[in-house]
Amino acid sequence: MTITVETSAHAETVRLGRLLAGVLRPGMIIALQGDLGAGKTTLVKGIAAGLLGIDEREVTSPTFTIMQEYSGPVRLYHVDAYRLESAEDLEAIGFDDFVDGSGVTVIEWSDRISKALPRDTLNISIELTGDQQRRFLLQAATQQQAQDLQKLAGQLEAAGACSVTHTIET
Repeated sequence: MTITVETSAHAETVRLGRLLAGVLRPGMIIALQGDLGAGKTTLVKGIAAGLLGIDEREVTSPTFTIMQEYSGPVRLYHVDAYRLESAEDLEAIGFDDFVDGSGVTVIEWSDRISKALPRDTLNISIELTGDQQRRFLLQAATQQQAQDLQKLAGQLEAAGACSVTHTIET
């Protein structure tokens, strides 16, 4: 299943992340793809705020550190794979140690390491469609994720937070 969500402002992208956090569980990996400036870190800010209750301003892109860890009821591991050469570089940062099922892992520039990601990774592609406008394609890899995305779509429509343009069953 894939849902397409369109946002038209920074605050809407953060809101999407906050609502997405409500359907995330420990052990989940979320792979983000999108051009520079597409809104990957902004979405993570919303996820962190919704999952951990932290101020979105505390979340920064880990471009040079590769990974940031945020503590709360569930740990959030925020990885930026932009500077990684290949999936083999993940071993050097201890990827297997923090993707152990006790936290949620969100990976920016995941296309650079896609071969290392498990099949049950939730994929989110982000497309810049205007100055502040973004299109998010959220692709479920499991039946549980499909149910979660269906729930998320309902919450987004009810909140009027963003435009859910269509849902595709696969």
